[in-house]
Amino acid sequence: MYKKFVMQLFLCNMVMLSGWFCLKGVQMNKLAAAQAFRVRVMADYPESKMDRFYGMPKRAASGQRVVDYTVMEKEYKYDLSQADYEALLKIVQAEAGSEDEEGRMLVAGVVMNRVNSSKFPDTVTEVVMQKENGVYQFSPVGNGTYQKIKVTQTTINAVERVLKGEDITEGALYFAARKSADPNKMRWFDGALVRLFAHGGHEFFTNG
Repeated sequence: MYKKFVMQLFLCNMVMLSGWFCLKGVQMNKLAAAQAFRVRVMADYPESKMDRFYGMPKRAASGQRVVDYTVMEKEYKYDLSQADYEALLKIVQAEAGSEDEEGRMLVAGVVMNRVNSSKFPDTVTEVVMQKENGVYQFSPVGNGTYQKIKVTQTTINAVERVLKGEDITEGALYFAARKSADPNKMRWFDGALVRLFAHGGHEFFTNG
């Protein structure tokens, strides 16, 4: 009788122990299934949305980080009025419309160097419209080209780069196209000024 009771108790314990293992097995299976489901969702989810969902940095399809445009954008060094901005665009187009972007930047840079110099007027419009002994400093203003010119995107790009602080002028305050310039004026350039360099069809000078 005693042995029978012990055997029944043993069998009950085995049943309970088996049940416990089964319960743990179910929990482990659920956990494994949950992880597999999560991995599958992450693999199938569009990358841009997945980044936002999990709080990770946005990445492009190539895997490179996408930098916010507001971080890349450079601040303007010069804050021009609309009239001055348009005057700068037009004089650059008129003087250097056949030059490459750097050539247009150089003309824009000379104008801004004059604005910053105590020897010239204080605004772009005044610099562009300045006369010396009744003659305009910039010939396109005098011959009417400046008034009729149509500004191109290349000129806009060049002017924007200068207004954001790019300066490749080496301090130039004057420029001239020797091939088309009045020989008497070029003699003055060569005698009174210091030649810095040439780019495209222009030579650039500063005060001696």
